[in-house]
Order: sequence, then C-alpha cells, then structure tokens
Amino acid sequence: MKSMISIVALGLLLLGGCQGQDVEESFPMKVEVGDLAAVDQDGEKTSLDALNKEKILVADFIFTNCDTVCLPMTANMAKLQKKIAEAGLDEEVQLVSISVDPEHDTPDVLKEYSSRYEFDAGNWSFLTGYSRDEIEHFANVSFKTPAAQIEGSNQFVHGTSFYLVSENGVLLKQYEGVSNPPYEEMIEDIERLK
Repeated sequence: MKSMISIVALGLLLLGGCQGQDVEESFPMKVEVGDLAAVDQDGEKTSLDALNKEKILVADFIFTNCDTVCLPMTANMAKLQKKIAEAGLDEEVQLVSISVDPEHDTPDVLKEYSSRYEFDAGNWSFLTGYSRDEIEHFANVSFKTPAAQIEGSNQFVHGTSFYLVSENGVLLKQYEGVSNPPYEEMIEDIERLK
C-alpha cells in the first residue's frame, strides 16, 4: 500500500513538473526578447536582461512628449502595479516603460514624468539611453511593434499594449494598455508563470 501511494505521489509530482514546463507553451505569442542596454530614471545603467533576471516583466512603450496614449497607459500601468502588489506578486514582477524618444527622454525627464504617478520605483523602471535606431529595431524585432518618429513632428508611432515577458525572456502575450486593460487576466497570467 505504501509503495502504491509513493508511486501515485511520484506520478503527481512529475505531472506537476511537466505542466510547469508547458505553461509558456500555452500562451499565444512566443517571441525571444533581445537585450537592450539602457539607463533608468535614476541614471543607473541597466539592461532588459538584468531587469528580467528571475522576474516576470510587464513592458510598455511610451515617450514623455506624447499628447495621446502615453498618459493613460502610464496611469494604467500604475494601477496594474497596485494590483500586482495586492496579489502579493510585486517581488516577482518588474514593470518596464521603454521610451521611444531617447534623445528627449533623459533620465531627469523620465524622473519628472514618473513623479506624476503614484508608483513604487522598486519594481518599475523607465528606460532610455539608447539611440532611436536601436529602439526602433528592438521594438520591431523583440515586441513586433513600431517605434518610429512621425516625420516633421515630435510625436512617435508605437505600440499601445502591455507586454508579458517570462523569466526566460520570451514575449508571451500582449494586452490592451490604453482603455480598460484586463487587470484580472494579467494577474492570472502572472500567477500561472510563477
């Protein structure tokens, strides 16, 4: 009887391990996210790989001169951060807002911009410190989204989604970031990955 219980317990343990490996496979996107060397809002050198180390990422693309979607996206990311904390997941998730206008969005500009929102800098980084060509290429390849300046303007075309990236650096899913983000769905997906 003891050996039968042991066999069943071992089978359940192995099945649970297999399910854990298959979690990423159950998501709709599987795009390897490249690294991006950057500087955060505090002027500290960092990279997407460093922020992603042993953390699930939720990323978005913004710029501080944005006169349309960036303000609501950042407000929504702040709401998401609170919901992540309420779910007890703040130690496992890193939020990343990536500027598509690095020439204007210096660390000081990003620091001032981020100060408009109630947020915890402990798990939310605003990134800059790369060239426009680098961010355009990075956004296109790693997130399958544009990051291009509108000719003759200080405005940029960029994705308006929140992007879920696994601890393994794989883009798994994107969510509405401007109006009515699916917070509960995002929290459930994060919990599935941990």
